[in-house]
Amino acid sequence: MNLSELCQEIVAIAKKTGEFIRAEAAAFDRSKIEHKGLNDMVSYVDKQAEEQIIAGIKAVFPDSGFIAEEGTSDEKHEVYNWIIDPLDGTTNFIHGVPVFCVSIGLMERDEMVLGVIYEINQDECFYATKGGGAFLNGKPIKVTDTPDLANSLMVTGYPYTDFGWMQDYLQLLGGFMQKSHGVRRLGSAAADLAYVACGRFEGFFEFNLKPWDVAAGVVIVREAGGRVTKFGGSGDPVFGKELLATNGRIHDETSQFILSYWNKSEQPL
Repeated sequence: MNLSELCQEIVAIAKKTGEFIRAEAAAFDRSKIEHKGLNDMVSYVDKQAEEQIIAGIKAVFPDSGFIAEEGTSDEKHEVYNWIIDPLDGTTNFIHGVPVFCVSIGLMERDEMVLGVIYEINQDECFYATKGGGAFLNGKPIKVTDTPDLANSLMVTGYPYTDFGWMQDYLQLLGGFMQKSHGVRRLGSAAADLAYVACGRFEGFFEFNLKPWDVAAGVVIVREAGGRVTKFGGSGDPVFGKELLATNGRIHDETSQFILSYWNKSEQPL
């Protein structure tokens, strides 16, 4: 099975899992929430969705391992590992805010080669494979050609568990508000990346991220013609805990803009 065929299998798994999540959202009971940490919530929906995804992948691609948010499988493989967030946007889900996604990425050794993001409530499936382009519901997508930050719409995620860099972040956010067309906050890093890939935003930045938040989106943005790095313009954005994704044209300007604020702090990136 080649990557393109495998991707379609993963699309089907993501959509099936999305159907389960959508059905559970209609009658979700907040009393069933568990807390992994401060403001870091999980529910039986996250866990069961992850189990469904892993079972589906094992059926079509058994020779692989998993890095999954809820830890329902800790099997690692020497070459192929799936990085999974079964429900990216759990807080939105719990509160009935209709922005949450299934996110599934495939890493071959240390390189992301496949990504699928299913935005459940909009029934939008974004997917890409290395060298194969990026798609939304079967149609090719690409980033915008906006040349500068001044004409860009940005998206970010707010700190919710680690507040050590709060002041730096608030100053940076204020800078972006003055420098760009504005800053949005959707509550799902997977959706943020997908929306950069299809041209709804020019850029996305966030710190204190986990691999499952961004793995699939990194592939999709790059295959849509965008650029994804750490804040400084280089480095691994999947495991690096911070990420800047843009249409590529504004990347250097945006990277320098972020560092002009962050470097005022003694706290390291």
